[in-house]
Amino acid sequence: MEIIKNFGIDPLLLIAQIVNFLIIFYILKRFALKPILDILKKRENTIKEGLREAEEGKKVLEEAYIKEKEILKKAQSRSEKIIEDTQIQALEIIKGAEEKTKKQTELMLISAKEQMEKESKETEKRIAMRVSDMALDFLEKSLKNLFGEKEQKQLMQIAIKKIKKSD
Repeated sequence: MEIIKNFGIDPLLLIAQIVNFLIIFYILKRFALKPILDILKKRENTIKEGLREAEEGKKVLEEAYIKEKEILKKAQSRSEKIIEDTQIQALEIIKGAEEKTKKQTELMLISAKEQMEKESKETEKRIAMRVSDMALDFLEKSLKNLFGEKEQKQLMQIAIKKIKKSD
């Protein structure tokens, strides 16, 4: 013990300090260290839970990204099909319109030909009537100088009958 006294250490005081240290250590351990460790443990668990949820969120986000790509591909293929169908329908409508126009044109041509034939026949009849009238007038004027009245009438009637038969 003398060595301890040479260093200026009082053994009684040293024991008291060791006891005080142990009491304070026990109080801190019992009342302060445990709640601090619990708080640290809770914080660690919260961080682990956050990391786990972040990992799950990342997986969900990746799945959503994959689904988005699939949906976009499907939408693109559907839009291409719709465009293709629309083009086919447009071609069918154009073809139908062309056929309808062609039929209407043919009907108009047939109608125009019939109208022209009808007008041509009517014109021929008028010309024939005109020529007949001129021929009768010419005949009447020619017969005046050559025959008598009775003979003129007979010749005129014969000429009129022949002209009517030729019509």
